[in-house]
Amino acid sequence: MNSLPEDWERAVAFHGHTCPGLAIGYRVAKIALRELTSDRASDEELVAIVETDACGVDAIQVLTGCTLGKGNLIYRDYGKHVFTIGNRKSGAAVRVAFKDGAWREDEEYKNLRARVFRGQATVAEREAYGRCQEQRRQQILTAPEGELFKVEQVELDLPPRARLFHSVTCAYCGEPVAEIRARVREGRLACIPCAEQYSRGWGVISPA
Repeated sequence: MNSLPEDWERAVAFHGHTCPGLAIGYRVAKIALRELTSDRASDEELVAIVETDACGVDAIQVLTGCTLGKGNLIYRDYGKHVFTIGNRKSGAAVRVAFKDGAWREDEEYKNLRARVFRGQATVAEREAYGRCQEQRRQQILTAPEGELFKVEQVELDLPPRARLFHSVTCAYCGEPVAEIRARVREGRLACIPCAEQYSRGWGVISPA
Protein backbone atom coordinates (compact mmCIF):
# COMPACT_ATOMS: atom_id res chain seq x y z
CA MET A 1 0.00 0.00 0.00
CA ASN A 2 1.63 3.23 -1.13
CA SER A 3 -0.51 5.54 0.99
CA LEU A 4 -1.27 4.02 4.38
CA PRO A 5 -4.70 4.92 5.81
CA GLU A 6 -4.92 7.01 8.93
CA ASP A 7 -6.76 4.28 10.83
CA TRP A 8 -3.93 1.84 10.06
CA GLU A 9 -1.43 4.34 11.43
CA ARG A 10 -3.53 4.67 14.59
CA ALA A 11 -3.54 0.90 15.02
CA VAL A 12 0.24 0.79 14.59
CA ALA A 13 0.72 3.60 17.11
CA PHE A 14 -1.43 1.78 19.63
CA HIS A 15 0.21 -1.60 19.06
CA GLY A 16 3.75 -0.26 18.91
CA HIS A 17 4.94 -1.75 15.61
CA THR A 18 3.74 -3.11 12.28
CA CYS A 19 3.37 -6.86 11.82
CA PRO A 20 1.30 -9.42 9.92
CA GLY A 21 -0.87 -10.16 12.95
CA LEU A 22 -1.88 -6.53 13.30
CA ALA A 23 -2.73 -6.47 9.60
CA ILE A 24 -5.10 -9.42 10.09
CA GLY A 25 -6.98 -7.58 12.82
CA TYR A 26 -7.08 -4.42 10.73
CA ARG A 27 -8.64 -6.20 7.75
CA VAL A 28 -11.11 -8.00 10.03
CA ALA A 29 -12.22 -4.75 11.68
CA LYS A 30 -12.74 -3.06 8.30
CA ILE A 31 -14.80 -6.01 7.09
CA ALA A 32 -16.93 -6.07 10.23
CA LEU A 33 -17.68 -2.33 10.20
CA ARG A 34 -18.64 -2.58 6.53
CA GLU A 35 -20.87 -5.62 7.01
CA LEU A 36 -22.58 -4.10 10.03
CA THR A 37 -22.80 -0.67 8.39
CA SER A 38 -21.47 0.74 11.63
CA ASP A 39 -19.04 3.36 12.83
CA ARG A 40 -16.60 2.88 15.68
CA ALA A 41 -18.39 2.27 18.97
CA SER A 42 -18.15 5.15 21.41
CA ASP A 43 -19.77 3.06 24.15
CA GLU A 44 -21.02 -0.55 23.90
CA GLU A 45 -22.91 -0.28 20.61
CA LEU A 46 -20.70 -3.05 19.22
CA VAL A 47 -19.49 -6.23 20.90
CA ALA A 48 -16.44 -8.19 19.72
CA ILE A 49 -15.74 -11.80 20.63
CA VAL A 50 -12.12 -12.65 19.82
CA GLU A 51 -10.72 -16.19 19.84
CA THR A 52 -7.05 -15.22 20.12
CA ASP A 53 -4.91 -12.90 22.20
CA ALA A 54 -2.59 -12.20 19.27
CA CYS A 55 -1.58 -8.84 17.76
CA GLY A 56 -4.71 -8.42 15.66
CA VAL A 57 -6.86 -7.82 18.73
CA ASP A 58 -5.21 -4.41 19.15
CA ALA A 59 -6.42 -3.36 15.71
CA ILE A 60 -9.91 -4.61 16.58
CA GLN A 61 -9.92 -2.39 19.65
CA VAL A 62 -8.69 0.71 17.82
CA LEU A 63 -11.00 0.47 14.81
CA THR A 64 -14.20 -0.93 16.33
CA GLY A 65 -14.06 0.66 19.77
CA CYS A 66 -14.59 -2.75 21.39
CA THR A 67 -12.21 -2.72 24.33
CA LEU A 68 -11.57 -4.70 27.47
CA GLY A 69 -12.08 -1.65 29.65
CA LYS A 70 -15.55 -0.93 28.27
CA GLY A 71 -16.59 -4.54 28.66
CA ASN A 72 -17.51 -5.02 25.00
CA LEU A 73 -14.42 -7.07 24.11
CA ILE A 74 -14.79 -10.72 25.10
CA TYR A 75 -11.78 -13.03 24.91
CA ARG A 76 -12.14 -16.76 24.36
CA ASP A 77 -8.87 -18.67 24.60
CA TYR A 78 -9.30 -20.85 21.49
CA GLY A 79 -6.06 -19.91 19.72
CA LYS A 80 -7.86 -19.14 16.45
CA HIS A 81 -7.83 -16.05 14.25
CA VAL A 82 -11.63 -15.86 14.43
CA PHE A 83 -13.54 -12.71 15.33
CA THR A 84 -17.28 -12.27 15.79
CA ILE A 85 -18.62 -8.74 16.03
CA GLY A 86 -22.23 -7.84 16.73
CA ASN A 87 -24.29 -4.66 16.66
CA ARG A 88 -26.60 -4.21 19.65
CA LYS A 89 -28.91 -1.81 17.85
CA SER A 90 -29.57 -3.86 14.73
CA GLY A 91 -28.96 -7.30 16.20
CA ALA A 92 -26.75 -8.16 13.21
CA ALA A 93 -23.47 -10.01 13.69
CA VAL A 94 -20.62 -11.09 11.45
CA ARG A 95 -18.04 -13.82 11.97
CA VAL A 96 -14.69 -13.36 10.21
CA ALA A 97 -12.20 -16.25 10.16
CA PHE A 98 -8.69 -16.30 8.74
CA LYS A 99 -8.65 -19.08 6.15
CA ASP A 100 -6.56 -22.20 6.39
CA GLY A 101 -3.64 -21.91 3.98
CA ALA A 102 -3.84 -18.14 3.70
CA TRP A 103 -0.62 -17.87 5.68
CA ARG A 104 1.90 -20.39 4.34
CA GLU A 105 5.06 -21.05 6.35
CA ASP A 106 7.80 -23.00 4.58
CA GLU A 107 10.60 -24.70 6.47
CA GLU A 108 13.09 -21.96 5.66
CA TYR A 109 10.83 -19.33 7.21
CA LYS A 110 10.13 -21.51 10.27
CA ASN A 111 13.82 -22.10 10.86
CA LEU A 112 14.59 -18.41 10.41
CA ARG A 113 11.88 -17.39 12.85
CA ALA A 114 13.09 -19.96 15.39
CA ARG A 115 16.64 -18.59 15.24
CA VAL A 116 15.37 -15.01 15.67
CA PHE A 117 13.19 -15.89 18.65
CA ARG A 118 15.98 -17.90 20.31
CA GLY A 119 18.34 -14.97 19.90
CA GLN A 120 20.66 -17.00 17.70
CA ALA A 121 20.11 -15.15 14.41
CA THR A 122 22.87 -13.22 12.72
CA VAL A 123 22.34 -9.62 11.66
CA ALA A 124 21.72 -10.83 8.10
CA GLU A 125 19.17 -13.39 9.32
CA ARG A 126 17.33 -10.81 11.41
CA GLU A 127 17.15 -8.52 8.39
CA ALA A 128 15.90 -11.40 6.23
CA TYR A 129 13.22 -12.17 8.82
CA GLY A 130 12.17 -8.52 8.87
CA ARG A 131 11.79 -8.57 5.08
CA CYS A 132 9.67 -11.72 5.30
CA GLN A 133 7.40 -10.11 7.89
CA GLU A 134 7.03 -6.98 5.78
CA GLN A 135 6.09 -9.06 2.75
CA ARG A 136 3.48 -10.90 4.79
CA ARG A 137 2.09 -7.65 6.12
CA GLN A 138 1.81 -6.21 2.63
CA GLN A 139 0.13 -9.37 1.38
CA ILE A 140 -2.46 -9.31 4.15
CA LEU A 141 -3.24 -5.63 3.67
CA THR A 142 -3.61 -5.87 -0.11
CA ALA A 143 -4.76 -9.39 -1.02
CA PRO A 144 -8.37 -9.91 -2.15
CA GLU A 145 -10.60 -10.41 0.85
CA GLY A 146 -11.86 -13.80 -0.30
CA GLU A 147 -8.34 -15.22 -0.43
CA LEU A 148 -7.73 -14.53 3.23
CA PHE A 149 -11.03 -14.56 5.08
CA LYS A 150 -14.27 -16.45 5.44
CA VAL A 151 -17.03 -13.96 6.22
CA GLU A 152 -20.41 -15.11 7.55
CA GLN A 153 -23.48 -13.36 8.83
CA VAL A 154 -24.38 -15.17 12.06
CA GLU A 155 -26.89 -15.06 14.87
CA LEU A 156 -25.26 -13.92 18.08
CA ASP A 157 -26.71 -14.01 21.56
CA LEU A 158 -25.21 -10.72 22.67
CA PRO A 159 -24.03 -10.65 26.28
CA PRO A 160 -25.58 -8.12 28.66
CA ARG A 161 -23.96 -4.74 28.98
CA ALA A 162 -21.04 -4.49 31.37
CA ARG A 163 -22.05 -3.98 34.99
CA LEU A 164 -20.44 -1.98 37.77
CA PHE A 165 -20.02 -3.78 41.09
CA HIS A 166 -19.47 -2.55 44.61
CA SER A 167 -16.03 -3.11 46.05
CA VAL A 168 -15.25 -4.92 49.28
CA THR A 169 -11.96 -4.93 51.15
CA CYS A 170 -9.79 -8.02 51.22
CA ALA A 171 -9.20 -8.91 54.87
CA TYR A 172 -5.67 -10.09 54.10
CA CYS A 173 -4.02 -7.53 51.82
CA GLY A 174 -6.38 -4.63 52.53
CA GLU A 175 -6.96 -3.92 48.84
CA PRO A 176 -10.40 -3.32 47.32
CA VAL A 177 -11.86 -6.05 45.10
CA ALA A 178 -15.09 -6.19 43.11
CA GLU A 179 -17.57 -8.10 45.27
CA ILE A 180 -18.39 -10.44 42.37
CA ARG A 181 -14.76 -11.67 42.44
CA ALA A 182 -14.36 -11.92 46.20
CA ARG A 183 -13.86 -15.28 47.93
CA VAL A 184 -14.28 -16.41 51.51
CA ARG A 185 -11.21 -17.57 53.46
CA GLU A 186 -11.55 -18.57 57.10
CA GLY A 187 -14.87 -16.76 57.23
CA ARG A 188 -13.45 -13.49 55.92
CA LEU A 189 -13.62 -11.90 52.49
CA ALA A 190 -10.49 -12.34 50.39
CA CYS A 191 -9.36 -11.37 46.92
CA ILE A 192 -8.47 -14.26 44.60
CA PRO A 193 -4.66 -14.00 45.07
CA CYS A 194 -5.08 -14.09 48.86
CA ALA A 195 -7.60 -16.93 48.86
CA GLU A 196 -5.91 -20.21 49.64
CA GLN A 197 -6.54 -23.24 47.47
CA TYR A 198 -7.62 -26.53 48.99
CA SER A 199 -6.61 -29.96 47.70
CA ARG A 200 -6.20 -33.47 49.10
CA GLY A 201 -4.79 -34.96 45.92
CA TRP A 202 -8.11 -34.81 44.05
CA GLY A 203 -7.17 -31.72 42.06
CA VAL A 204 -7.32 -28.07 42.95
CA ILE A 205 -10.63 -26.74 44.17
CA SER A 206 -11.06 -22.97 44.26
CA PRO A 207 -12.49 -21.77 47.58
CA ALA A 208 -16.11 -20.66 47.49
